[in-house]
Amino acid sequence: MIAIIDYGMGNIHSVNKALQVSGAKTLITNKAEDIKSCDKAVLPGVGAFDDAVLELKKQNLIEPILEHVRNGKPFLGICLGMQLLFDESAEAKKEKGLGILKGKVKKFKHSHDLKVPHMGWNQLKIIGACPLLRDVPENSFVYFCHSYYPDPLDKGVIAALTNYGQDFAAIVWKEKIFGMQFHPEKSQSIGLKMMENFVNLC
Repeated sequence: MIAIIDYGMGNIHSVNKALQVSGAKTLITNKAEDIKSCDKAVLPGVGAFDDAVLELKKQNLIEPILEHVRNGKPFLGICLGMQLLFDESAEAKKEKGLGILKGKVKKFKHSHDLKVPHMGWNQLKIIGACPLLRDVPENSFVYFCHSYYPDPLDKGVIAALTNYGQDFAAIVWKEKIFGMQFHPEKSQSIGLKMMENFVNLC
């Protein structure tokens, strides 16, 4: 069973449908006991960093998430959910991230050639043997919609890069912790393949 953490900040139903199409049994929840009982967990996210952290605090979800990770269970953060894995964000005025991965979330620099947010299809440059990338071809296109990107302190956690004026971490991976800056649920067959790989993780 995969817990999809519902804290009011994500494309919950699109993520749920993508996981179910990929063969998963899912549970949309904001209850600590559900997260604890599930084998895997997904943290989607759309919106502002501060608002997301405040909602996680308000619903008492931070400790269940940290416990899930400490117990070595597979965990996937999507878009803002990926950014929340890190220590802090340039977007945030006061709240800190979950600190599961070390590093800071930074903002793209706007220019005449570079519109912010980064929105639409872009390619993945695979640089690690990440389990979620099994049978995913190099230079596959996935769908992005974001103004901020994580900059991991340990570059070894980067499993795939995307270029938007600069290379940035599109996928991170450490042990059973995964993050995608793009939206796999909107990335057609490639995104569904990654979801399927997550579903099939042991």
